[in-house]
Amino acid sequence: MPDLKTVVAEIAEEMKTRPDRGQVATYIPELARVDPDQFGIAVIDANGEVAAGGDADVAFSIQSVSKVFTLTLALGKIGDRLWRHVGREPSGSAFNSIVQLEYEQGIPRNPFINAGAIAVTDQILAGHEPREALGEILRFMHFIADDTSITIDEKVAASERRTGFRNVALANYMKSFGVLQNPVDFTLGVYFHHCSIAMSCRQLAMAGRFLAWRGKNPTTGHSVVNPERARRINAIMLTCGHYDGSGEFAYRVGLPGKSGVGGGILAIAPGTASIAVWAPGLDAVGNSHLGRIALETLTKRMGWSIFGE
Repeated sequence: MPDLKTVVAEIAEEMKTRPDRGQVATYIPELARVDPDQFGIAVIDANGEVAAGGDADVAFSIQSVSKVFTLTLALGKIGDRLWRHVGREPSGSAFNSIVQLEYEQGIPRNPFINAGAIAVTDQILAGHEPREALGEILRFMHFIADDTSITIDEKVAASERRTGFRNVALANYMKSFGVLQNPVDFTLGVYFHHCSIAMSCRQLAMAGRFLAWRGKNPTTGHSVVNPERARRINAIMLTCGHYDGSGEFAYRVGLPGKSGVGGGILAIAPGTASIAVWAPGLDAVGNSHLGRIALETLTKRMGWSIFGE
């Protein structure tokens, strides 16, 4: 078995000099200002050992990676009733598409496209003020990452609120079908803020550990979800975690993963490792270009694909 720390250091070095870096997201003005030359990677094993390289300790806006954690939280609150409001199938459309909602009576395809994550956020908000719901999400992040320093980037949240017209349209459309129960402004306020959580690769890899070890943090023994739920969240990450690039990611990387337009990707090697990569430049479907290449390289060299070495 190759030495993990050596492999991670090699990948960080290789990614630093690659000329093909993708394009940073420009539709959120704060993200357009991020330096595309940055790259970070962190891999955490069952013993809590960290192999990290590049800009692994630089905080970035996790964006849609937060949808893994809001899905986990919503399932913990209302269980399988959640699936009355959102589906579990790949969308085959852009992450902010409104087209399928009309065909499917306002029910979003899955929890990882924008409409689906807004519907999930609406369930977390139920019965609470937006500030309370956001506090609950942030406390959950602190718990699973074992790090109370994680915060929300208010500049990014304000930037999203100013320019999030498509998300406003999606939310209002779902509201017209009765899919959303709360005032649209309240639900979107919480949604924009949890997408604006700022974390480093090291923190994000820590937060994902429960998904790699059957719902438990292997160091503390704290249970986050039961093994069946962890397995099912991983399944949705594999099939839906990269929008219309989910099939390509499964084909090339072979791990459950969730991307965000901030350039982050959380990937899970079940029973082996929790992995976070970050490179702000995106590919044509909105996933980190170098992040995917780095993960493909890692799984090849370590033999970690869930489909075999």
